[in-house]
Amino acid sequence: MTTSVLAVVLLLAAAGGQWLVRGLRRVPDAAQRSSGSASSVSVVVPARDEERTLPGLLGSLRDLTVPVAEVIVVDDGSRDRTAAVARAAGARVLPAAAPPPGWTGKAWACHRGAEEAVGDLLLFLDADTVLSTPDALAGLLDLRDRDGGLVSVQPYHRTQRPHEQLSAYFNVVAVMASGAFGRRVPSRPMAFGPCLLTTREDYRRAGGHAAVRGEILDDVALARAYARAGLPVRCTLGGRAISMRSYPDGIRQLAAGWTKNIASGASAASPVAALLTVGWVAAHHAVAVGAALSVVEVASGSDGPAAGHPLLWAAGWALLAVQLRAILGRIGGFRRWAWAVFPVPLLAFDAIFARSAVLTVVRRSVRWRGRDVDLRRAGRSGEVA
Repeated sequence: MTTSVLAVVLLLAAAGGQWLVRGLRRVPDAAQRSSGSASSVSVVVPARDEERTLPGLLGSLRDLTVPVAEVIVVDDGSRDRTAAVARAAGARVLPAAAPPPGWTGKAWACHRGAEEAVGDLLLFLDADTVLSTPDALAGLLDLRDRDGGLVSVQPYHRTQRPHEQLSAYFNVVAVMASGAFGRRVPSRPMAFGPCLLTTREDYRRAGGHAAVRGEILDDVALARAYARAGLPVRCTLGGRAISMRSYPDGIRQLAAGWTKNIASGASAASPVAALLTVGWVAAHHAVAVGAALSVVEVASGSDGPAAGHPLLWAAGWALLAVQLRAILGRIGGFRRWAWAVFPVPLLAFDAIFARSAVLTVVRRSVRWRGRDVDLRRAGRSGEVA
């Protein structure tokens, strides 16, 4: 392949990824809504070993311009002080008990919380999510009023420690492969689980979490259930309004979390979005490998640039780094090196994706928060811990 043809292919691959995120939108920073609400909102938080993350979420719920009717923390068999922390913050604690056969722990916890909730609207929040601005709930309610159905938010990913930068490609790929931010409605509706808002009536029509009881990607399956019921699914980014910090405890926690989701999510994506995302990631691999080979050639004093001219790879590196920076800036607080030396988080993505594929496709079993999830029985009547 000539240098010029290679350059054109890489540019097309990069453009394909950019097309998938050209419609990125965020929860409004300040919604035009009065301080009251005609509909009451019940917040349901499935929590397992979340004593460290709950104070941030529960504290943010107290400062909202639109007050919630209640906060229910469903204690999913926690082995720490999750229940005590939640009670101290004024939340109602509901013990989930062991999930019945065929249920994942999170789906069962969400189902139990929804059963006990009194509000007309249900807001499901992961424990590591924070409503970062007082108007966050007002913005969510405006989106729900405008579109109906299920409102799903991918929170802004806050990062602090160096290992958290390794989530860069996972976040971008999740957003791209969802197909939810292009100009057309994706053939396979997707949703992001950390923040979901729906009316109780729409939740009932879609079958609720009972309809997705054994799914490891319960958020994606729930979006499909809403679509089958003829209800719309609206995805948006958290922006300033809603944020999360998912893996603060180290690279093991990060690897376990993304291992659980990434390969299954890839198989659930719509074909067009998946193909364009694969092309975008492949372009990053090609530039990283081509740049490395050209540097080796120059260092070894090779006569001809068999791997391509170093200037070509330098230009490709700069192009992809700038594009990655622009995308990451909208979905998370990633440091400069996460995009400037993108092969580093790219290698982490490769390693964890490969591990996820082996566990989900070959072994058909993953482990998360001390529980084994048997994917051979997921979604059927088998035991799902």
